[in-house]
Amino acid sequence: MSPGRPMTPTASPARLTVITGPSGVGKGTLVGRLLERHPTIWLSISATTRPARVGEEEGRHYFFLDRGSFEQQLASGGLLEWAEFAGNLYGTPRRPVEEQLEAGRPVLLEIELEGARQVRRNFPSATQLFVAPPSFAALEQRIRGRGTDNEAAISRRLARAQVELAASSEFDAVLVNDDLEVALLELEQLMGLPSLA
Repeated sequence: MSPGRPMTPTASPARLTVITGPSGVGKGTLVGRLLERHPTIWLSISATTRPARVGEEEGRHYFFLDRGSFEQQLASGGLLEWAEFAGNLYGTPRRPVEEQLEAGRPVLLEIELEGARQVRRNFPSATQLFVAPPSFAALEQRIRGRGTDNEAAISRRLARAQVELAASSEFDAVLVNDDLEVALLELEQLMGLPSLA
C-alpha cells in the first residue's frame, strides 16, 4: 500500500468506499472476496437505460430506468456519477447509497476512473482507493493471459491503463494487488473493517 491523498480517520465503517483501477488488475476478484468475508457490505447498484437482459433483476443487478427518468435524476442531483456507453446511460443513484449508510452499512462502489472523479466532487466524504498492479509488465501479462482480446483490444486496454495509473496519486490510498490475501487485508484495514484472517 502506498499513500495518495491524506486519509481522514473515520470512527464508523458505515461509509462509502470507492474502488477503481485499470482493467486486469483484479478489482472484481478483490471485491468478490471482500463481500464473501463481509456480507454486510452493500455493493452499490447502478442505474441504466438499457433493457434488462435475461436473468437480470430490478434492484439486484441494476435499477432499470427509461431515459426520461434517468435524465430527471441527473438534473436533480440524484446521481453520484454517470456516463453514456453504446447509446445507453449508466449511473450511481445517490439515494440508495445514502439509505444504506444511514442504516449503518458500509457501501462499496467499484467504478471507472472518470466515475470516481465525479463521486469525489459529489460525495467528498467517500474514501477513494486505487488498485494497482505490482508493475506494468505484470498487468500486461494478466491481460494477455486472459486470452479474450485480440492485439488491438489489448493495446487499447494497456493505453487506458497508463492513463489510469498516472492518476493514482489522486486517491486516498493505493493498494498494490500482488498477493490477493495481503491486498484483501489492506482493503479491510482501509475500510475500517475487522480482519477475518
